[in-house]
Amino acid sequence: MQIVQGVTELEYAFLFTLRKVNSIKLEGFKPFFNNLPVDPYIKGNYRSRRLSRFTVVGDKLVKLPHGYFYQSKDYNPLMGDIKREFAELDDALIELDIFKSLVFAFTDSCKLHPEAEIGVHQIRISCSPENMGNPAPEGIHSDGTDFIGIFSVNRHNIVGGETRLYTAKKEKPIFSKILNPGELLLVNDHEFFHYAAPIKPEIPEPGTWDVFVLTSPSLLSI
Repeated sequence: MQIVQGVTELEYAFLFTLRKVNSIKLEGFKPFFNNLPVDPYIKGNYRSRRLSRFTVVGDKLVKLPHGYFYQSKDYNPLMGDIKREFAELDDALIELDIFKSLVFAFTDSCKLHPEAEIGVHQIRISCSPENMGNPAPEGIHSDGTDFIGIFSVNRHNIVGGETRLYTAKKEKPIFSKILNPGELLLVNDHEFFHYAAPIKPEIPEPGTWDVFVLTSPSLLSI
């Protein structure tokens, strides 16, 4: 975390905010969610995922070398203390102007310093008439980073999936909302715990929820 005249950047930052990113045409993202590898670290095969890390140099987005995703059990009691490895984001996705616009919306809103590293998780949560999809199997949690951005890309045949923020795990949420496609929720991870409720199909057919989750720092290391 950057120190500015003896105080941290977070003291100048927001707590949480919700914004609509009107410049992003969501249709361009949708094909890239159809070939996501299944997340091998959770049971049930209902979550698919890719992950890459970046930094912003001027007006350019620079992809950093492949790394391992790591959280301690203090933050993730279910999958903490495990070096998790995921496939990189598709190169064609990274080249899209709408992808760059999403990352810049995150960095600009969080007022990240120029050297900040950004992790971008591309995630699909699936459900069926037989099985719900659980976006947060670890329960109410924080990620152990500074800032989080949750960007909803598409909701297909689902109900549920409210995103909730808490000041304490045993308190009622201070924010609870289904994120509509195109909405970006920005959260100061030092101030709030977060959770996303399970999803189930609206009609008895498979359903999906596609999101990007951005963090800074990325929590990836070589």
